[in-house]
Amino acid sequence: MEPVSGSSRMGQSLCPLRHPADTRAPVARLPRRRVRPSGVSLPRSLVPLYLSPVAPSDTLQTRVERALSQVKNPRSGNDVLTAGMVKDLAAAGDGTVTFTFLLGRDDPGSLARAVRKAVTAVRVNVTDASSSAEGTAPRPSAPRPGPGAVPPPPTPVELPHLGAVLAISSGKGGVGKSTVSANLAVALARLGAGQRVGLMDADIYGPNIPRMMGVDQKPEVRGGKIQPLEAHGVKVMSLALIVERDAPAIWRGPIIMKVIQQFVKDVDWGELDYFLVDLPPGTGDAQLSLAQTVHIRAAIIVTTPQEVAVGDSLRGAKMFERVGVPVLGVVENMSYFVCPHCGERTEIFLAGGGSRLADELGVPLLGQVPLQAQLADLADTGQPVVAADPGSPAAQALEAVARRVSDALAALPR
Repeated sequence: MEPVSGSSRMGQSLCPLRHPADTRAPVARLPRRRVRPSGVSLPRSLVPLYLSPVAPSDTLQTRVERALSQVKNPRSGNDVLTAGMVKDLAAAGDGTVTFTFLLGRDDPGSLARAVRKAVTAVRVNVTDASSSAEGTAPRPSAPRPGPGAVPPPPTPVELPHLGAVLAISSGKGGVGKSTVSANLAVALARLGAGQRVGLMDADIYGPNIPRMMGVDQKPEVRGGKIQPLEAHGVKVMSLALIVERDAPAIWRGPIIMKVIQQFVKDVDWGELDYFLVDLPPGTGDAQLSLAQTVHIRAAIIVTTPQEVAVGDSLRGAKMFERVGVPVLGVVENMSYFVCPHCGERTEIFLAGGGSRLADELGVPLLGQVPLQAQLADLADTGQPVVAADPGSPAAQALEAVARRVSDALAALPR
């Protein structure tokens, strides 16, 4: 059959990576979903998959049912067939099998990905269960692309040697995301003996991790693999280690995708327990490239208490939900100021922004990191505060965040 393209669970494109031996025509992306007025239910997703012709069709249908019966909905505990989430299962004479997958609003976004993994030879239309009840028809399949169509982006793959892949994100710049990333990586490495941590600086436009970690030399290349630098027990790789300090990254999406892929796959990270990725602000090419390159275990959203930061961070969190990445929790940075002389706590900004964001997302508030004198100076000189001043309020708050992150990752289903 011909490959089918579709939209992701919440609207982003998720198309499968073609095998190198696949000679079929590339697939064009569907246009973006149009925004409809509030109150109108929209299809959640169309999960694109390839099908190799199999005969007879009833045998293929039996295989599909058997595969789907192994996929459990963690919310109900039943498999997706027993729960009635699979509708209109049909097998055509040419070996094509299609069905509609009803995904409720309270169901995890990763369930659509689990269906795709279980049934790798079927086109699955994933729609909102409420829209099905209202009689909304699933979105039609995309037409066959003609010559010269843009090839589909890759699907994320499991890279077990990287350990738990954790994306650190924010909706806007200036909230201290890189500071949190660097200190969280060092704190995780210091949690217990033998903890192996990697930190990838994916902030293409403002790569500051090397300065904050105190590394500045060019990485070596051995055996075709880039050797990451190491500082404070953390392996580090950044674009700032490769390009000149004053060279602007005036790059479009395809080049950003290649950089992300190279940093993930062509760097000799070794065996890690945690792999942290410091992402640029916003919801652009770097975020989507990472989500399409490697299976992200979870994302952490960094914000400050102000509503303007909380609103942007909310959009960043929703982006991860749309590509099936769970949000682990929220870190509120610059929560308050601690006087270095008397230790008095002062709320500089409107308090509670991180808590409100966490409540709206239904995730925990992982910690509140205070403003602290000389914190910026330490970062500028390559000394993460958790290593340089472990007894300070900011260091203690960041170490507590690291412990909660470690516990939350361990509790996530694999």
